[in-house]
Amino acid sequence: MTEGPGEASHRRVVDELRRYEAPGINTLIEGESDLVLAEGQGARVTDLRGRSYLDLIGGFGVALLGHRHPRVMAAVREQMDRLVHGLGDVYANEPRARLARRLASRAPWPHARVYPAVSGADAVEIALKTAVLATGRHRVLAFEPAYHGLTLGALQPTSREAFRSPFEAHAAEHVARLPFGCDPERVRTLLAAGEFAAVIFEPVVGREGVIFPPASWVGDVLRTARDTDTVSIADEIFTGFHRTGPRFAHLGDGEPADLICCGKALGGGFPIGVVLGRAELLDAWRADGEARHTATFVGHPLASAAANAVLDVLDEDWIETRAAAVEHAFGSLGEDLPAGVSLRGRGALWALDFQRAGDAGRLQRAARDAGILMLAGGPAGNVVQLLPPLVLSDDELSEIVDTLSGLLGGRR
Repeated sequence: MTEGPGEASHRRVVDELRRYEAPGINTLIEGESDLVLAEGQGARVTDLRGRSYLDLIGGFGVALLGHRHPRVMAAVREQMDRLVHGLGDVYANEPRARLARRLASRAPWPHARVYPAVSGADAVEIALKTAVLATGRHRVLAFEPAYHGLTLGALQPTSREAFRSPFEAHAAEHVARLPFGCDPERVRTLLAAGEFAAVIFEPVVGREGVIFPPASWVGDVLRTARDTDTVSIADEIFTGFHRTGPRFAHLGDGEPADLICCGKALGGGFPIGVVLGRAELLDAWRADGEARHTATFVGHPLASAAANAVLDVLDEDWIETRAAAVEHAFGSLGEDLPAGVSLRGRGALWALDFQRAGDAGRLQRAARDAGILMLAGGPAGNVVQLLPPLVLSDDELSEIVDTLSGLLGGRR
């Protein structure tokens, strides 16, 4: 049998990854057939072997507008003909300035500033440092479970022990932890002593299981932070820019956090992070000399151009209607689930939760065989995360719901 060009290319890439990339980051999953992506368009990706999949992973939530959205690609191509790389904190560029203005105008405070970052974890680092600079304190209150990134600073409020334990000796012991959604009085008791610089939270726990807090819990945490002069940090990297419906998921209880970490969907596929904050807090960075937190690629012209295009698209009328259609379609999966499986979600953020160990992984593999990519995970490995793009067509929505219902044993 003659090996086709797609199979030959696939084998070459897999061999290169195994030989040259460090273990643990080379994307090859033990016990599963290897998949190498070659192309993405809209809600679909294609692998090197030529097989097409509906993508419900979406770059861990990046592809809210799908892959290679035409408005985003047009903006990036235009910018490529002008300026590809900026100069970080030394010299600015026009797309960066335009993005700062537009993000500040969308912030939930009358006076806002923007601190650009190169990733979500970098945004968390900036937010934590801002709280320390503004308060002169160092302790941080975080919640379990939570995922805030794996750089050394962002790792500390991240909850999973397997991520943190190898590096504990290099991390300051200044993080206190409470259960996500706990009695708000426990938060108040800890913060009342006035020892904490910040409280950091996800409005919806993302990577660690798609967990929604009790009603009014976020608002209670924010009011406690305000009353105790503690900086509140909403990690909206996963949920921000309409993933769950509103622009920022934590505003459902009315009161905004002091700092909002953004990323993922904002970049339209390009790496970006941002901290939005009250102007008086971010003024704590004002100092003579060089920037005290910066990066070579901060304010990158291409990423900024992409983000501006994403904002353009998210301002269009069809977004709200499409988000409602996606929510209705995925919510219908919960109408006929077998015992031991539950569904939770909102907007374009959903999870199937399995009681039996191994069922989540089995569904992930079966769905992939049926042409749908999704990710099993969570601390116990029992949750399948579903991150549909808003650009799914009606036919694609029906295909996903019918396929998953069949795999779950539904009666559709």
